[in-house]
Amino acid sequence: MQESIAAIATASGTGGVAIIRISGENSLEIAGKMFTPYKNFKPNYMYAGHIQADGFTDYGFLVYFKAPKSFTGEDVVELHCHGGVQLARGVLKKCLSLGARLADRGEFTKRAFLNGKLTLASAEGMADMINAESLALLRAGSMLYGEKLSNEVETLQNSLKDILAEVAVEIDYPEEDDGGLDLKKIKSQVAALKVATDGLVSGYKCGKKLKEGVTVAICGKPNTGKSSLLNALLGYDKAIVSAEAGTTRDAVEGAIDIDGVKYNLIDTAGIRECAGAVESIGIERAKKIVTTADIILSVSEGEDADLPADVSGEVIRVFNKSDLKKPVGKFDIAVSAKTGNGLDKLKKLIAERSFGDIALDKAYVVEERHYAALLKAAKALKSATENLETLTLDIIAVDLKDAWDALGEITGETANEEIISTVFSKFCVGK
Repeated sequence: MQESIAAIATASGTGGVAIIRISGENSLEIAGKMFTPYKNFKPNYMYAGHIQADGFTDYGFLVYFKAPKSFTGEDVVELHCHGGVQLARGVLKKCLSLGARLADRGEFTKRAFLNGKLTLASAEGMADMINAESLALLRAGSMLYGEKLSNEVETLQNSLKDILAEVAVEIDYPEEDDGGLDLKKIKSQVAALKVATDGLVSGYKCGKKLKEGVTVAICGKPNTGKSSLLNALLGYDKAIVSAEAGTTRDAVEGAIDIDGVKYNLIDTAGIRECAGAVESIGIERAKKIVTTADIILSVSEGEDADLPADVSGEVIRVFNKSDLKKPVGKFDIAVSAKTGNGLDKLKKLIAERSFGDIALDKAYVVEERHYAALLKAAKALKSATENLETLTLDIIAVDLKDAWDALGEITGETANEEIISTVFSKFCVGK
C-alpha cells in the first residue's frame, strides 16, 4: 500500500478558505477520524461539518474523490477550513499525526503522472500556467497542459513504431517477405517525420519568447532620451533622467505587457567613444546587451548610434523628441517620450517585429527540455534518412529507436528518474 501524503493545497497566508489535501489508500480513513457528524462518504459530494484538530474545532467541508477518478488517480480527500495560517497548519498537523506523511514538492502531480493521469509535458504545462507572468505564457501553458504537444509527439512515435515493426520483420524473417522491404516508401515516411519534427523545433524560438519574454534593448548616443523613453513606455519613472551626458552608467530594466506578451525593456548606457572609466564599463555592458537582445530600439535625434557588428535582433530606428524638432535621417518611427506621441504605435511596431504574423494562440514548444529532445529526435531521423540505402537495416533500426526514445522523453514514456524528479521539483508543496 502506498503511503498517504498530505499538504496545504492553497497559497500561504490568510484567506477566506484553506484546503488540506490528502492522497493515498487510507486518505478517507484519516479524514474520517477528524470530521463529524458524517461517516459514510459518497464520492464527489461535499459534506458540511466539524473538523477536529488538536486543541480546536473548525466548521468546514469534506470532499472525497474515489480512485481512479481523482487528480492523482488515488483516493483523495480535501478538507476545506477557514483560511487562517495557524488554523490550516493545525488541520495538516492532525492529518500527519493520524498516519499521513507530509508531501514533497510536486508529489501530488508526480503521482498523477505515475498513475497515468497526465503526461510529463502536461505536468510542465501546469507549472507554466501557475507561474505565468503573461497571458501569452498562460495560453501556451494551457495548451501544453491540455496535451497538445503530447498528442503531436505521440502521433510521431506511433508512425515510428509502425516503421520499426516493418524493419524488424524484414530483419528477422527476410525469407518470408517475397517483395522485400520498400526502402523508397520507408525513406519517404522517415523524411516526412523529420519535416514534422523540424516544424516543432522551429517553434521553440517563438516559444522561448513567450515563456521568458521578449528582450528589448534601448540604445543610442548619450542624451537622445533613452531613459525618458524607458520611463514613458513603463508608465512610471524607473531610470534617472538628466541633461548631463552619461547619466546612465549601467543597465536599467523594466517590463511591460503588449497584447498579453511580456517585454523586458533594458535602458543601456549611451554609446560613445569618449567616456570616463566607469561610463566605459557601462558602454561595454550595453554593447553585450544589444548583441543578444531580440529587439533593439536605436534611439536618435537624426544620427544613428554605432551598433555592434554582431547584432542579431531586429533593429527599430526611433526618432525621439519629435515635439521639439522635425524628424531627420532614416528612421522607422518618430515619438516623443515627453508628450507620449507615437508610443502606442511604437509598442505595436515592437510586437510586429518580435513575432511578425505568427499566431500567438497556437501551441509552441516553450520548454528547453522539449527542445533538446526534439533536436535529438531530428538528428536521429536525419541519420536514418541518409543511411537507408547504404547501411544495414539493423543500424537503421537503431537510429529510428533513438528518435522514438528522444520523443518519449517529452511525454515521460522514456524519461529517466532524474528528468522526472527535476520536473516535479519545480512545483510547490501541495501541488
